[in-house]
Amino acid sequence: MLVLTSSKQKVSKVALYLLYAAGYVLAARNAPGQPKQAMKVFLGTEDKVYIVDKTENNPTQINGHPAWAAEWSASSKKTRPMDVTTNSFCAGGSVLGNGTWLNVGGNQAVTYGGNPAASQLGGPPYNDLDGGQSILNRFRMLNPCDGGDCNWFLVAPMTTRRWYPSLETLQDGSVIIAGGCTYGGYVSDAGQTNPTYEFFPSRGQPILSPILQATLPTNLYPLIWLLPSGKLFVQSGWKTVLLDMDQNKETPLQDMPDAVRVYPASAGSTMLPLTPDNNYTASIMFCGGSNIRTEQWSQNWDIPHWPASSSCVQITPDQSPNYVELDALPEGRTMGNLILLPDGRVLCLNGAKTGTAGYGNTTFTIGQSYADQPHLTPLMYDPKAPVTKRWSLYGFSSSTIPRMYHSAATLLPDGSVLVAGSNPNSDVNTTAPYPTEYRMERFYPSYYNQRRPEPQGLPNQLSYGGSYFNVSLTLADLFGNVDNVQTAKVVVMKTGFSTHTMNMGMRSVQLQSSFTGNTDGSAILHVNQLPPNPAVMPPGPALLFVVVNGVPSVGIQVMCGSGKIEKQSVMPVQNLPSSNIPSQQAGQKQISGSSFLVHSARDWLVFMMRYVGAASAILLF
Repeated sequence: MLVLTSSKQKVSKVALYLLYAAGYVLAARNAPGQPKQAMKVFLGTEDKVYIVDKTENNPTQINGHPAWAAEWSASSKKTRPMDVTTNSFCAGGSVLGNGTWLNVGGNQAVTYGGNPAASQLGGPPYNDLDGGQSILNRFRMLNPCDGGDCNWFLVAPMTTRRWYPSLETLQDGSVIIAGGCTYGGYVSDAGQTNPTYEFFPSRGQPILSPILQATLPTNLYPLIWLLPSGKLFVQSGWKTVLLDMDQNKETPLQDMPDAVRVYPASAGSTMLPLTPDNNYTASIMFCGGSNIRTEQWSQNWDIPHWPASSSCVQITPDQSPNYVELDALPEGRTMGNLILLPDGRVLCLNGAKTGTAGYGNTTFTIGQSYADQPHLTPLMYDPKAPVTKRWSLYGFSSSTIPRMYHSAATLLPDGSVLVAGSNPNSDVNTTAPYPTEYRMERFYPSYYNQRRPEPQGLPNQLSYGGSYFNVSLTLADLFGNVDNVQTAKVVVMKTGFSTHTMNMGMRSVQLQSSFTGNTDGSAILHVNQLPPNPAVMPPGPALLFVVVNGVPSVGIQVMCGSGKIEKQSVMPVQNLPSSNIPSQQAGQKQISGSSFLVHSARDWLVFMMRYVGAASAILLF
């Protein structure tokens, strides 16, 4: 089920959108394509999403060459082309503690078909500069804005070439940059691997990483997460370690079971929500990928028809070195994004049943794609459901757009998920079996057709420890029952930098809270600041949601920490008031006249949606 508007829109407008929903979808299908292919996507403000592609022959021009970056507005559905002068093909990204986004690495300057350009300093046809590393290439940076006047800029020359690097924001708001290779390819090799890590801002020369040395050829885009312990979890090839970044020491953990998870096997992966119930202990989940053996990673066999893995595993590295098996996917999947939702569930979408990420020119490729049999129907994972019943396809309809290699997805503040991209081709190709895809979709989770809570009193900045804050919820916010405050929660989420089946930096943290019910059926949530440990939620911008009865409010952007790249101040945690609901209110259900109209209108809309063809889980816009 879904609606196309936010909770703040009037019922009459919602009804109008429902009446025109089918035509709106058709119009979007037939409209001119979005001007940039969405290889990399991230949410910069509450309204603006930023898209970064590789250098290729996109139809939109900027400053005399094709544009391979854009700003997209969630409210207006319009895009603004942006100039990225260096080739950002297969770069990595994350956000610094001051809110500036960092985009690192890429490919050399290219011409048609992705072939090397005659000059790495610019020139026809694309006028792109070397994006891997050169005297002219520097780190790409962006300070997101809502005024349409922010642009990418270049700073600080890179120390070394990196193509397919991974980034993670650290507890002081700096970023670690790990891995990659010099000139790319389907997989890496000894002649071009870059098995090192470094930091931005710089802490000196790159440091050699034993795990990245040992996991050729599948050591590109290593999977990394900052843990609450302050150590870095690193997964590459079949191996896993904990990295002590202060001592530059790696401690081996159990080898990855069942399948390769990193690119180009490209499993879905995410850190599961950190909550008071799990004592803010990190568990990391991997689903899908490919069980191709190390010696098989070449381009001389029928890759697109190798079945993807259905295995799902989890590890809690600060507590145990071992992986545990989870409910398997219903079908094997490569390139399936795992997206955290504010209600605690995990959405899986995009990808294929066979093959891997990547493209090439061989007799067995599907066009140029190394994958086939796209997955068009999303899945939902509920970590609180009984074992063997955690994956569900119930109520989901299918997209008609294959989302293969170079797809992306990100959570938006309204709780929907933006889905974009797909281009397993060396350049723009709109006639290939899996073409360059400019259309964008939004996935609307089941909570989207509910009245959304409208909490009052949310802060715009969160500290590590310190005084609690109060959030007010009306009886309507509590769905007519004050008892619902007992399970209400406040969640802080980073949506991450989405590329190549990863959302670098994505995480979810539930804040500790208590509650007081009022005699009029309203309630107050007393909410602690972030835990007094910046490694639980690193500094920088995030979204803040209040979830009532499984339904999230529209998220607002907040700054975690000081807003600077620095050692974060940690304060004692103020004790919360005891939870209390007056006895005459407990279990009582009250709906005022105006609230009754709202609830009735919502129920009517849900009923109508079943019959006007708008009850699809995925819509184009």
